[in-house]
Amino acid sequence: TLLFFLPLSPLKALKVPEFGKYTKELKKLIEESDHILLICHINPDGDAIGAMLAMRRWIISRGKEPAMISPNALQKFLLWMNDVDRVVDFHHNPAVGAELINNADLIIMVDFNTTSRMGKAEQLIINSTAKKVMIDHHPDPSAFADLVISDVSRSSTSELVYFLVNGMEGCEFNDSDFITAVYVGIITDTGNFEHGYYTGDTMRTVGHLLDRGVDKERVYNHIFSNFSPDRIRLKGFALHSRMVVHPELHTAYIWLTKEDLDRFHHVKGDTEGFANVLLTMNGIVLSVLFIERTGFVKMSLRSKGSFNANELSRKCFNGGGHRNAAGGEMKGTIHEVVNHFENTLPSFRKELEDAAEEMMK
Repeated sequence: TLLFFLPLSPLKALKVPEFGKYTKELKKLIEESDHILLICHINPDGDAIGAMLAMRRWIISRGKEPAMISPNALQKFLLWMNDVDRVVDFHHNPAVGAELINNADLIIMVDFNTTSRMGKAEQLIINSTAKKVMIDHHPDPSAFADLVISDVSRSSTSELVYFLVNGMEGCEFNDSDFITAVYVGIITDTGNFEHGYYTGDTMRTVGHLLDRGVDKERVYNHIFSNFSPDRIRLKGFALHSRMVVHPELHTAYIWLTKEDLDRFHHVKGDTEGFANVLLTMNGIVLSVLFIERTGFVKMSLRSKGSFNANELSRKCFNGGGHRNAAGGEMKGTIHEVVNHFENTLPSFRKELEDAAEEMMK
């Protein structure tokens, strides 16, 4: 297994010898492979799909036609993107997905760092004799691929793909679908720069994308201005009737039952961004969204400043993610899981207080 960590400055990275060696290795694997498969994580977000589509565009430019798999269905707000109709939904088409995996001689996994994020495709990928590449920006990557590309300093995997492709190309890869896919990944993983991790390098990358013709209004309208009336009503209900605030612990959360979701005709993606709204309250550094499913509850955690949502998720909910954005799940009813959270939260009081104090400086 080869493990590379990219230099901190993406614009300078193309000139750094280690980066050149790294892109040379990836390019070699792609050029030597005849049947390339791209796969993203389960419940794919804009970054997962953006990174996958962007990588596919460059591979196509090299005269190859890579296949794409998502462990389950895509969210509606992503269906407008070019070539997204070529993504095979493994959950609904397991035979087709299995055939693609079995035929692959190179599998490129994007935007996840552990095999469990591949859903029902996991075991087939593990058993595959194909060479495997992992491209991701989450912390603590598992070494389950032949080539592990991990850079936690990036806002998104799509931003990482942008520099990988330009490194392999030797110059700017000026393909409109590639540029749009990268832009989608960056703005979704940062909530249009309202949360998440991004730096001046990220903004310079966005500047490059805009200079090369990204239609930012079109992308924004598809992603952030494309909600149904039911989704707006669900958000209002959640904030009015399902929001709990603990000002002394600088925490707020929303809990939604299956009945709540059914009442507002919930579809996949409707609760996206709910947790971020709570962070706009004065003094709140941790927000959590609890969503009840059959037999378990999913959590989305967001935080501000130094508070490590990733650590809380790992310790309490078998989850993980970034310092300020994490997820997890736990078996049980919504009330059992929320009670577990309520009982656990005081043990993080000092970290919450410290983060809140830092934010007020």
